[in-house]
Amino acid sequence: MIWNEILAPIKNTEYFEHLWQKVKEEYAAGKCFPPKNQIFRALELTPFDEVKVVIIGQDPYHNDYQANGLCFSVSETVAAPPSLKNIFTELKDDLGIERTKKELDDWAQQGVLLLNATLSVRAHSPNSHKDLGWEKFTNFIIKAISDRKENIVFVLWGAFAQKKEEFIDSSKHLIIKSAHPSPFSVYRGFYGSKPFSKINDYLKSKNSEIISW
Repeated sequence: MIWNEILAPIKNTEYFEHLWQKVKEEYAAGKCFPPKNQIFRALELTPFDEVKVVIIGQDPYHNDYQANGLCFSVSETVAAPPSLKNIFTELKDDLGIERTKKELDDWAQQGVLLLNATLSVRAHSPNSHKDLGWEKFTNFIIKAISDRKENIVFVLWGAFAQKKEEFIDSSKHLIIKSAHPSPFSVYRGFYGSKPFSKINDYLKSKNSEIISW
């Protein structure tokens, strides 16, 4: 199946029409991120049939040239934000991989859906679009993946992402939970959680191709 088919029941509604109108108004009123043509980039780079892993973020980075439609990912032209640096630190500790590429499109193209719960943000104003209505849409995506697929790894970093567990059937998927990679919580259980090896061990056990991190 393709995303257009999966999402038709929610996109062809008054709710979504209203949401998209509000998003367009926000982008018209001032600078917002990611660029409007990248709002749905996570879905574009990771087709529904290829989803193997879902990493859930809160909302896009809010500073210039950072957000590119994939949670935790930034464009190569800017410095890695603290959370992304901490993710790379854990990746090195877990698998010995020293990653320097800050754009995570290669993960997305291998089946890692990098999904923010809120898909847009006003410049320099974190979480400013949280009340537009995006979460109903992204919750629908999470539940659709859980309902229609099997053996998916859902990665829930931090309390916010862990609220999404209610949409996931843990009897047929793996849920990996830990503290968030933010500097405020990285020492409270993110470091040492080894998510990357856990993901690949699970994929291997289900005869699925592992992720090249």
